[in-house]
Amino acid sequence: MAGDQVSARVDSWIWSVRLTRTRSIASDACRGGHVRVNGVRVKPAHAVRVGDEIRLRHDGRERIVVVSRIIAKRVGAAVAAECYVDKSPPPPPREEAVTVAVRARGAGRPTKRERRSIEKLLGRPAAEGRARRARPE
Repeated sequence: MAGDQVSARVDSWIWSVRLTRTRSIASDACRGGHVRVNGVRVKPAHAVRVGDEIRLRHDGRERIVVVSRIIAKRVGAAVAAECYVDKSPPPPPREEAVTVAVRARGAGRPTKRERRSIEKLLGRPAAEGRARRARPE
């Protein structure tokens, strides 16, 4: 294309080719050290060129892509797929994905019912009922 650039910002490129939903998620991933270009951790403003290998850890999965075309604006999924070569390992099957019990911050201690469902989710055996102590008479 005539409008192609020589380089682009890494956060903008990751968002443009639809590896992340928003550009702010892409830049946060860069700041958090989850983006590597040619094996080096980069900041959001790092320049990306054709041939660079980008590794992105996002949503519990590592994406490995090689840049084949530079774009600066977000494009459709079909066009975005032409801008990189995906060398990522296949995602794990849904059965192997580990579910994690999440609790709202500040919600207090779990109730008895919630605790039992958490233990069931984690695969722990059900807690035995408390043995009642005999009252002294």
